[in-house]
Amino acid sequence: MNAETLTSYCQKFVKIPGATGQEKEAADFLKNVMEEFDFDEVWSDEWGNVIGKIIGNGLQNIVLEGHLDTVGIGDPALWSVGPYDGVVRDGRLYGRGTSDMRAALMTMVLAAAALIPEKETLTGNIIVAGIVCEETFEGVAFGEVLDAVRPDLVILGESSELRLNRGQRGRAEIQVITQGKSAHSANPAAGINAVKQMMLLCRQIEQLELPHDELLGPAILELTDIHSVPYPGKSVIPEKCVVTYDRRVLPGETEESVLRPIQDIIVRLQQQDRSFKAKAMIVEAEECCYTGAKIAGKRFFPAWKFPPDASFIQTARQALEKSGMKGEISHYAFCTDGSQSAGIRGIPTIGFGPSRENLAHVVDEYVETEQLVHAYRGYVEILRAVLS
Repeated sequence: MNAETLTSYCQKFVKIPGATGQEKEAADFLKNVMEEFDFDEVWSDEWGNVIGKIIGNGLQNIVLEGHLDTVGIGDPALWSVGPYDGVVRDGRLYGRGTSDMRAALMTMVLAAAALIPEKETLTGNIIVAGIVCEETFEGVAFGEVLDAVRPDLVILGESSELRLNRGQRGRAEIQVITQGKSAHSANPAAGINAVKQMMLLCRQIEQLELPHDELLGPAILELTDIHSVPYPGKSVIPEKCVVTYDRRVLPGETEESVLRPIQDIIVRLQQQDRSFKAKAMIVEAEECCYTGAKIAGKRFFPAWKFPPDASFIQTARQALEKSGMKGEISHYAFCTDGSQSAGIRGIPTIGFGPSRENLAHVVDEYVETEQLVHAYRGYVEILRAVLS
């Protein structure tokens, strides 16, 4: 497939809005493209994931995975191009979802389609999956596809700048709540100020020592929002304060292990002051899919990594070198649907995609069209190497 045709399909896909829970039009378009290129089977599941299958001559199942949903566009006045215009300029395709990750998903579909003429020689099946609700529930919807197809290898299309990624940090949302006692602010001694209690707790949380991984780097604990009850106060001592932390987790960390240090601080503060009341928990949330089905669960998505000498990693590396790339091995800094395939299930998983991580979710998001071409070739060669 030539670069113009590849870019044109990606451009059409990017022009379709599809924030989390609103992916239907994008899902329909993806299914139509799979049917246009004669995938053997194309279907959607209860949550709206789109799955296309090319049936080879063997038992292996190789999954190429990308997510359908995007984040919102924010203030459109800040964009120099229309977020859904699919503008191509100076070797870049602009628009929401170009880097994260509509262009990569479409490139995987077209790369898989390139192997249809030789499918009888393949030792297994190629499955391309477009996943819903990744931006809010990394890997949860992907679990439905994994249950259905039982893959031997997963290839994530998230941005890796054409490097071969063998791991990622995970993510947890931690909610911390302090409970005070309301009173008139002219008589503060009659109440217990939950915000002041939270300030005391947060200062100690900020001093926690976090673990470090030689590949993935440091764990992260960052306060992302805080609010008091009632708000606005209107001369009322706040009776409740709620804080959310974004915790980037490392391999081996669990819900219990990330909560324990915070809970230990709470216990110490309660021993010092019997009026101090607080609790910490992993956030539980719910998302409505465009099909009407509900995704619900805890926002804890584990980290994962595989050794660089694992056979599936070396096979992919050699395939990328054959396609003209360096085959450099690296890792993701952000969280992906690999939390489900590798982090929870231990399925061999690699990441390979066009563009850079720091172009996700930004104003004037773009992907370089040249990287799409290289990614296309890379996917084709990896599939050939694995299924030869």
